[in-house]
Parts: sequence; structure tokens; C-alpha cells
Amino acid sequence: MQKLTPFLWFNDQAEEAAKLYVSIFKNSKITQTERYGDVGPGPKGAVMTVAFELEGQPFVALNGGPQYKFTPAVSFVANCTTQAEVDSLWDKLSSGGTQQPCGWLTDKFGLSWQVVPTILHELIHKPKVMQAMLQMSKLDIAVLQQAAKE
Repeated sequence: MQKLTPFLWFNDQAEEAAKLYVSIFKNSKITQTERYGDVGPGPKGAVMTVAFELEGQPFVALNGGPQYKFTPAVSFVANCTTQAEVDSLWDKLSSGGTQQPCGWLTDKFGLSWQVVPTILHELIHKPKVMQAMLQMSKLDIAVLQQAAKE
């Protein structure tokens, strides 16, 4: 068992979210679905939790009701090696959500993601790269590399 597992509280979209996330990320799967029983607090037979893995990282999604919402204070970073991967993840995760500055987005469930090319970690210390990044929503590797040369 993994030492730490992100536990995500949804109103009633835990199963929908888990299915979407495993369809987007390679090497991902739903590992277990638990349903509410006679005691509740959800309706008997409704999905209570969905355990799933994204790229080997375990997660649990809970249908806990509308009491809590996601905020950008917690986000997941998706490190990408190519622009095609950045583009694909950006398009799929931001569909129905909102695109934010600097590679951040909020998916249709309100969960925040950062879609980041791995090369950014090498380039970010250069002032022109930071300036270029601040002008973008979805990060563009070619533009970041060009800014690094300036």
C-alpha cells in the first residue's frame, strides 16, 4: 500500500471523474468501487468511493456531498516531455473547465492541474523564460526555448 494517497471529495461525480482521469493518463486504472449500504449517509447502492491509479499513483475519490469544493490551493502537476503531450493533456483536462495562466487549469469538476513541460525546470531560472511563461495559458515549449536563448 502506498504511504500517501490523495483523497478527493466530490459532490456526486467521483465515478465520472475517476473514469475521465483514467481515460486521459496512460498506465491508469480503476482498482475498486465501494457503494453506500443501508447505513448511508448516501443512498443505498450509490457509489461511495472509487479507488484508481494514474500513472501508478493511487487516488481515492469520494462522493461526499456538496459541503466542500476544490480550490487552486491544491493542484496536481502533470509533467510532460513533449509539446504533443502538453497539448493533449491540456485539451482533455481543460475541456468543460477553465484555462488559467502559466500552465494551470481547472477541470470540469473544479480540480486544479498544472500541465508542465519537463524542460521548464531547466529553463525557469532565466528571466526571459519567466516573462514568456507569464504571457501564456497553455505552455509552449518552443516559445520557452526561444526565450531561454535571448
